[in-house]
Amino acid sequence: MSVFTRVTEAELTAWLSDYSLGQLISLQGIASGIENTNYFVTTSNGRFVLTLFEKLTAEELPFYLNLMSHLAQHGIPCPSPVSNRHNRFLGALNGKPASIVSRLPGKSLVQPTAANCAAVGAMLAQMHTAGQSFAIAMPNPRGAAWRAEAAQQVRPFLSDADAALLQGEITFHTQQPLAGLPQGVIHADLFRDNVLIDGTRVGGLIDFYFACNDALLYDVAITVNDWCMDTAIGVLDAERTRALLKAYHRVRAFAPEEAAAWPVALRLAALRFWISRLYDLHLPRDGELIHAHDPQQFQRILQQHIASFGDAIWLE
Repeated sequence: MSVFTRVTEAELTAWLSDYSLGQLISLQGIASGIENTNYFVTTSNGRFVLTLFEKLTAEELPFYLNLMSHLAQHGIPCPSPVSNRHNRFLGALNGKPASIVSRLPGKSLVQPTAANCAAVGAMLAQMHTAGQSFAIAMPNPRGAAWRAEAAQQVRPFLSDADAALLQGEITFHTQQPLAGLPQGVIHADLFRDNVLIDGTRVGGLIDFYFACNDALLYDVAITVNDWCMDTAIGVLDAERTRALLKAYHRVRAFAPEEAAAWPVALRLAALRFWISRLYDLHLPRDGELIHAHDPQQFQRILQQHIASFGDAIWLE
């Protein structure tokens, strides 16, 4: 993610003295995303990722770090937090909560194939299954209350037509809750840049700092909206969408009520990222190397889902 807080090699060397990770060899900032400060770290003992948390507090972070540890122990290829000499995953560096985790193999894809989408669908279902035994719960911090509040904050920057679309969708989803669907731990941000593909397999699921408890189908919709979108024309690609859904279904079968709610989930997933991108564009934090995503992308996706509401692509 973006580099908001600078860390020097000398500062990191001092911080690493509390860990059994060997000597620092290299430190490289990662200049993408908008939430945290991330660095690639190489030591004499291996390759890691250092994260300084810009928004999340030390009280909030144990959920995410313990979740990653739990999933890694259950065979999910996700970053495994490294504990310090005090057996804690979380420390502090340059005034920010900080952790260091294993670096996973593979790289993110720009143009995924149907086979890539199937691999991601199967892995997402495995993650949802493994998360069922995680004992800590985190209500979705970007649920209905956040959507309503953030929409009000970005309203002054919108045209009347866009503001009407935004308010109409917020009202729609208050009448179409997903609370009755199967629930569990979700990643909530499984875009292409948060999946590392290693050959034909998933090498890693990364960036769990939006993870929370919510409808599992909502997590599938978030993933499909990115992995299966034909960006040239702004609609879902049928082959990739069905490949992801069928691979997921083979691992964790969709319930009948999830099939019925699928068009709603697609719209809600698009709405969430339209709002957050509007917020990041118009109400940014001070920082360095910030990369704000285009909110119009998810506005177009949302409008397409509204237009095709009665004909959403599903398993068949």
